[in-house]
Amino acid sequence: MHLARFPRVHLAHLPTPLERLDRLTEALGGPEIWIKRDDCTGMSTGGNKTRKLEFLMAEAIAGGADMVMTQGATQSNHARQTAAFAAKLGMGCHILLEDRTGYQNPDYTENGNVLLDHLHGATTELHPGGTDMVAAMEAAAEAERATGRKVYVIPGGGSNPTGALGYVNCALELLAQANERGLVIDRLVHATGSSGTQAGLVAGMCALNAGIPVLGIGTRAPQERQEQMVYDLACRTADKLGCPGVVRREDVVADTSYVGAGYGLPREDTLEAIRMFAELEGVLLDPVYSGKGAAGLIDGCRSGRFKAGERVVFLHTGGAVGLFAYKGALARG
Repeated sequence: MHLARFPRVHLAHLPTPLERLDRLTEALGGPEIWIKRDDCTGMSTGGNKTRKLEFLMAEAIAGGADMVMTQGATQSNHARQTAAFAAKLGMGCHILLEDRTGYQNPDYTENGNVLLDHLHGATTELHPGGTDMVAAMEAAAEAERATGRKVYVIPGGGSNPTGALGYVNCALELLAQANERGLVIDRLVHATGSSGTQAGLVAGMCALNAGIPVLGIGTRAPQERQEQMVYDLACRTADKLGCPGVVRREDVVADTSYVGAGYGLPREDTLEAIRMFAELEGVLLDPVYSGKGAAGLIDGCRSGRFKAGERVVFLHTGGAVGLFAYKGALARG
């Protein structure tokens, strides 16, 4: 996997730390828990989208774009990091935001990621929940092109084969760190949503014959749909890498038991996970992705899904900026 063949802008702070969570391990009394700190990638507080955007923005530049456009939920981490990349690279940025929660509190609609979108100079437009966001974004892009702008459209979450290369690279990076430390990883756990992070990890691990199962904890879609999205994208990513057929359907596993009432709506176990990581390890999670992923991790330790003596790595996808949009939920928790 010679990733240098693909255009890339090197803006992320890499490699991200790989740390043992001693107090959380002790509190849960099961497997040995490690964390891969992809909340530390830089670019507007960091997060998993930074890895993807290194490849996506390079592709935009190579195509002569002077503006990027993307879409996501109101408190989209991807939107915030895209706006930061555009600012750094001197490009225009327009973001379409979909209301997927119905929250109208100003903390949610104006603070957190939304505040940073605008601080980075991006323009935004709001759409009600259920909007065909792909069609809306294509219409917005055509309107900008009609004015002479050269628009590069980034799918929600940066989740296409180009973006997934960021997490193929993460698989390489994680294995190098584990090999250097003599750390045998029994399982890799993370939050999965638009599918690019899990697809890249699965494609990378399979291509490397790493033998590390990847478990995605779903944040929105039902299990069958989530796994199919990941599998399809992982296969297309493997094709892009030049190793078609390395990903098998059984390599893709997602657990959607922790979604709760819906996307962006934290359950009590989400809030408990946020508090445990904060109080025991000084690590900040978010209520939409990493909090739900950590809830799955914690429940897996308590239920025996993850066995005593196993070494489980939790990939932290970032998003702590979103905490400021959920002040009411955290206070009530």
